[in-house]
This record gives sequence, structure tokens and C-alpha cells, in this order.
Amino acid sequence: MIRIAAVGDIHMGPDSQGVLRPAFETLPGCADVLLLAGDLTRHGTPEEARVVAREIAGLGVPVVAVLGNHDHHDNRPQEVTAILQDAGAQVLEGQATVVTADGSRIGVAGTKGFGGGFVGRNAGEFGEPLMKEFVRYSRRCADGLRTGLEQLAGEDCDVRVALTHFSPVPETLAGEPLEIYPFLGSYLLAEAIDTAGADLAVHGHAHAGTEHGMTSGGVRVRNVAQPVIGRAFHVYHMPVGARLP
Repeated sequence: MIRIAAVGDIHMGPDSQGVLRPAFETLPGCADVLLLAGDLTRHGTPEEARVVAREIAGLGVPVVAVLGNHDHHDNRPQEVTAILQDAGAQVLEGQATVVTADGSRIGVAGTKGFGGGFVGRNAGEFGEPLMKEFVRYSRRCADGLRTGLEQLAGEDCDVRVALTHFSPVPETLAGEPLEIYPFLGSYLLAEAIDTAGADLAVHGHAHAGTEHGMTSGGVRVRNVAQPVIGRAFHVYHMPVGARLP
């Protein structure tokens, strides 16, 4: 059994140092990997990133992360990424990694993702240059996720996980105002997941959403934003070589 701990939207700042560390220190006894689904900071400053880094350093389990929109706010995502990587996390953007636990190989492909909406109510690549770039950026993120998952297909992984900040499906947004769905996720992420294949998709971003969803191709989707799961992290138990029950 592979145990995947995940949480997003922890929004740490200087006044939250040490809040999550006691719970994170229990991870070696209950999980094989920790996935961080973006919005790890409040404003994307290096100072806030260093708070997160101290929470996750030396945990005894691999840490894999993507950034969220908050982590980009100060326009210093490279610095935030470097600080988290110095603490031992692998930060993905259109990339994939494989971590091992008790002989099992856990493949994770990650991207922040972006908005645009969902089938039937989605933005199109038409009109003003800014609108075209909005959609193209969403597509580039999805293409990076697909490429990462395809890479993992050749890595003999026991499970493959798609890690994003924005949501691939509308089901996990239930509870959020319908008007903001286009800014919470994109169907392009789900297309990438279904095209390349995955056993589980994990995201954050939607604080008022719900935990459970599924792509049209049958991949289970979990919204692990901390306000949704109501704890320091949630652990998903996955049989080796089988989809999440």
C-alpha cells in the first residue's frame, strides 16, 4: 500500500512558523511522500518561503511541490522555488519526478496550472492578444503536465500522480461561486491527465470547494486545500498497481 500525504493552500507567513511542523514530523509513520499543492505562501516573498522551508526541512519523507498563484504574487517564483529546493523539496513546473518508498516507485508530474473554465463554459483562444495569451498559458501548463505524465509512463512507476494548484474538474469546486469557476481551473488539465494517464490527481486553490471529483476518463481528483480537508494534510492509501478505491 502506497501512502500519499497531500495538502495545499497553507498560506504561511512569519507569524505561522512552527504551526505545521509538529504534524509534519509524524509523516514518516503514516505516509511515504508529502505533496504540496501550491499557495504555500501568502504573497510569494522569499521571507515567507523560508518559513515554509523550515516547516518541511528534514522530514524523513520526500516532499514534492508545485507553486500556486499566491506564490507568484511578488513576481519572484524562481527565488521561492530555490528556497524550497534548498530545504529538500522538489518543485515541479511541467516536470516529473519519481520517489521511492519501501521498494515502490511513486511518480509525480506537476504544474501550477491556470484558469480558463470547463467544457461548455470555457475561454477560447480568440480576440485580443491578452485573451489569447491567457488561454495559451493555460495550454502550456497542461501540455507540461501531459508531458510529465507521459514521461512517467516509461519509468515503471507503481502509481502516477498529477499534482496541480488549479483544478482540472468543476466537481471539486462545488461550494465556490459559479462566477469564479473560470479562475479556479481549466478542463485542459483534465484532458492532459486523461490523455497521458494517472492514478490520482491532487490540487488546491478552491478554499470553499469540496474534496472529491473525477475526470471524464475516470481518474480520481482530490481537492486538498487546507480549508477543505480541515487538517495539516490528508493521507490517501493506494494499492500498488491499482487505482484509488
